[in-house]
Amino acid sequence: MQATKRKRAFVTGASRGIGKAIAVKLAQSGYDVAITARTVAEGEQREHSSTVKKSDTSPLPGSLDSTADIMRAAGAEVLVLPADLLDRASLGAAATTVLERWGGVDLLVHNARFIGPGHMDKIIETPVEVLEKHVQGNALSPLVLSRYLLPAMVEQGGGTVIYITSTAAYESPPRAAGEGGWGLSYGMSKAAGHSMAGIVAVELGDKGIRSFNLQPGAIRTERIAQDMAGFGFNADDGSWQPPEVIAEVVHWLATSPDADKFQGQCVQGQELCQELNLLPGWKMPEPA
Repeated sequence: MQATKRKRAFVTGASRGIGKAIAVKLAQSGYDVAITARTVAEGEQREHSSTVKKSDTSPLPGSLDSTADIMRAAGAEVLVLPADLLDRASLGAAATTVLERWGGVDLLVHNARFIGPGHMDKIIETPVEVLEKHVQGNALSPLVLSRYLLPAMVEQGGGTVIYITSTAAYESPPRAAGEGGWGLSYGMSKAAGHSMAGIVAVELGDKGIRSFNLQPGAIRTERIAQDMAGFGFNADDGSWQPPEVIAEVVHWLATSPDADKFQGQCVQGQELCQELNLLPGWKMPEPA
């Protein structure tokens, strides 16, 4: 009997946080996975300050290598493809490698976002060139990868694209940037990326392409814990949830026919995880 072909996925920003949890869940569920990020090995220094007022290149926990080790232990084939959202050539090289090695993927998860100044800066303090980097990272880079990988999805008869969005894409912040809210660079760029899912669904839905925005809510990642307390975000206040919640939702969206009812829509990740009991034992926190 011929062995069942393993499904394949491409996950961006998989060195830590939500992207790492998604990649690991997919590997444990029988997927082979291509993973991208800037950080290849533990301890590398990368700019991750949220404000133009200072630079922060202190190492963050996590790397592509450590994520890949966990995935390979689960029996997955892993393609480690270093890439920078601001370097379109590196994105093209990563996508081309996947197409050459695998012919395409069944699932594309746009999780990575631009990490750098502007996220927590107010409008009059944010240089336009900083805003341009956010738009490149959070909207144009997902578009670049989609343009590489969608044609092969169509040719094979279908596939799923998921954009990890944010309430910043469609809501005003509760407070000013740096005081518990976010800056225009983040909101504008995520709004641009958010707009792609519905259009992909309209244009390619009849060719088997499923497309979703997935809003994760407050998720406790390594960067939130290390960087964001000074901007009004306390990762230990009980409202921040484990990234495995969103990993379970991604897997469900990619594999369940019931997810078709959300085609082109924005899925509220924590709410759906609880409603379907995708992560047994986990419950959303009660509203404050």
